[in-house]
Amino acid sequence: MFKKALLALPVAMAVGVAGTAAQAEWQDPNDVLQKLLEAQPDSKYLHQSEMNIMMMPDNPALWLLDDGERLFYEERGPNNASLESCDFGKGEGVLDGAYVELPRYFEDTGKVMDFEMRLVHCMKEIQGFTDDDSAVSQRHGSGSDIMRLTTYIAHQSSGYAWNPPLDHPKEKAMRDAGEVLFFRRGGAMDFNCAACHGSSGKQIRASVLPEMRNSQEWTKAVSWPAHRAGQDNVRSQNHRIRGCVWQMRHAGILPDTPVNTALISYWNDAARGEPAILPDLKR
Repeated sequence: MFKKALLALPVAMAVGVAGTAAQAEWQDPNDVLQKLLEAQPDSKYLHQSEMNIMMMPDNPALWLLDDGERLFYEERGPNNASLESCDFGKGEGVLDGAYVELPRYFEDTGKVMDFEMRLVHCMKEIQGFTDDDSAVSQRHGSGSDIMRLTTYIAHQSSGYAWNPPLDHPKEKAMRDAGEVLFFRRGGAMDFNCAACHGSSGKQIRASVLPEMRNSQEWTKAVSWPAHRAGQDNVRSQNHRIRGCVWQMRHAGILPDTPVNTALISYWNDAARGEPAILPDLKR
């Protein structure tokens, strides 16, 4: 399944910070990318890899969709249950548009959860997996259950506008904590996230970096899962955080901790109103 459905006429839902009309319906990720390229013809970040742009219709991340769909509906784990009763914020089993509205506060846990944290929670509570089970412990790489599920579920929100809720005080607090972390310097090299993404024109070797305040560049930057051509694997938002922290020489961040959730909350809020490319293809 490389297409979710034939696209209906798009319905404008919101206007992004940079002026892109985000859609209230699913869109093919390549179509989302092409519209961003047309909207920002001078963006060195968006246009930096002609090869990746050409490969986007055949994105290897799409190969994970069928396996992810099977894993979602398959009865698995000690409880022999599927994930159809998992609530990602829009009701049990509702996936359309759910990914772009995370992180969010969940009443059943009393905490703000990012996508991966919520998925693992459901796999434990509904299916009975434990931290020692490979289905939960293996988080990274195209061969992991987590990555296959993440790619399938995220794909159902492709083209939807990033819209993480900020109605609950804990959601606002988490977003604000993420902003502090984004600009907080630390580690052996005294780096922060803003050192790379706080202004335009930054580069690491041959890679042009996205500017956080350019929402059309930023929506591509935070559109994970994505196939990383240089690693030949599909990666998640959480994996990208791990890589950034390592590059900044900061202390490592454990999975399912508030630091991940806070940074993702701030990331996604900075892309608010812009359409998500799910899955994406990156260098």
